[in-house]
Amino acid sequence: MRWITLLFLLGTISIYSTDSGNHPEGGSSIERPNIIFIMSDDHASHAISAYGSRLIKTPNIDRLANEGMKLENCFVTNSICTPSRAVILTGKYSHINGVPVFNHIDNTQPMLSKYLQQAGYYTGVVGKWHLGGNNPARPDDGKPAGFDYWNILPGQGAYFDPVMIENGKRKTIEGYTTDIITDLAMDFIKNRPQDKPFFLMYHHKAPHRNWQPDEKHRKQYENVTLPEPATFNDDYSGKSDAPRQATMRIDRDLTDKDLKLPPPAGLTAQELKKWKYQRYMRDYLACVASVDDNVGRLLDWLDKNNLSKNTIIIYTSDQGFFLGDHNFFDKRFMYEESLRMPFMIRWPQRIKAGSVSRSMILNVDFAPMMLDAAGLKVPQDMQGRSFLPILEGRRPANWRTSMYYRYYHPGDHNVAAHYGVRTERYKLIYFNKLDQWELYDLKKDPQEMHNVYSDPGYKRILLDLKKELQRLKKEVKDDDRFQDDLPNGDVG
Repeated sequence: MRWITLLFLLGTISIYSTDSGNHPEGGSSIERPNIIFIMSDDHASHAISAYGSRLIKTPNIDRLANEGMKLENCFVTNSICTPSRAVILTGKYSHINGVPVFNHIDNTQPMLSKYLQQAGYYTGVVGKWHLGGNNPARPDDGKPAGFDYWNILPGQGAYFDPVMIENGKRKTIEGYTTDIITDLAMDFIKNRPQDKPFFLMYHHKAPHRNWQPDEKHRKQYENVTLPEPATFNDDYSGKSDAPRQATMRIDRDLTDKDLKLPPPAGLTAQELKKWKYQRYMRDYLACVASVDDNVGRLLDWLDKNNLSKNTIIIYTSDQGFFLGDHNFFDKRFMYEESLRMPFMIRWPQRIKAGSVSRSMILNVDFAPMMLDAAGLKVPQDMQGRSFLPILEGRRPANWRTSMYYRYYHPGDHNVAAHYGVRTERYKLIYFNKLDQWELYDLKKDPQEMHNVYSDPGYKRILLDLKKELQRLKKEVKDDDRFQDDLPNGDVG
């Protein structure tokens, strides 16, 4: 009888120990961390004060860096809204998950949300979805896969009085969308089952084009004069034809809808460019300020309700964004301002407050990391890699020192298709439709003003980078299946 009792107890211990997954502290599934994934749309790292912004103070978003970790080298694998969201959900590159441009995601494939839901998490998404669904008649109404609750904007959605789709039913909600999405996020947490951990994707529309702030935040910036970036007057000399062809320039491509006011009469061309920049940036930063206030509102609410200790909170954007850099707005290019993503994460139980990492992580790594943090095995077909050890201060010896990028078609803004490799010091970009190259030494030229592709002093480095580019292309299984121009669809 004693042996039977002992075997029973050992079996019980075994059952509960498997629930703890990779957690050294152990615990049942109920003790697994909650996860809140906050993602804004087109929020550049250099519009966050934790990343040294000269443009804005973001004290609430900065809290996640001060109370957790800031990752300084987080990069997107395809700098456009819909593809980046698909990469984040699947842990796979665009050519594998089937979302290279604005096409809708195939909801039948494995996703982060499905894995967490199957593991006992209560899952939800509120705000911008932008991946379509499985209803051919009304694609925006299709159910996002793997979510117990969803309340999303159709397509891009509106900044004011938005239509929202709640579990398939459309309704209009009065108010400012950034505030509304935060209210919905808190409602999701309030109404969750108390016997499950939760996973929430809390996605802001802001600060996406055409940058419509609420009155409170608009007034904060209406008389502010903002510094111009060092590369504001880049004339693209020495570069490929790609930047000259792109239609996302501050001086000529911002529309009346973007600017919202007629320019003063009698301005010179340079004065008009400067005026347009100020109009653009005031509205953009006012939208960011509202996001920051709402992130603070959520963080305060979590603290008040004793949910902060065992909740992972991530803040990121779906890619970078040009803030007048190189005379551009928007994203798409492999240049640093577009390639670089903000990423801050707080988890008091596992991450040291105020820590910083310069290790290279990609948006394809987000899903593996969150699964790992939840105590789940990372599926072998995910192409990203969990960076949980890095968050805990233990960088693996074989961690990546280079990354692969690919943008697929001219289309919107006429940004030429290209792919390339970025290492810790160098960046090589191949505009494959133009058959033109750009090479940058990021140590000597961090602003990417001098293309050294034809400089004989970089011949050896260039050969090594081309080999590394082909190695990475093969490693991620990119066989050029989407090399032809693809339809545009909804602008990202």
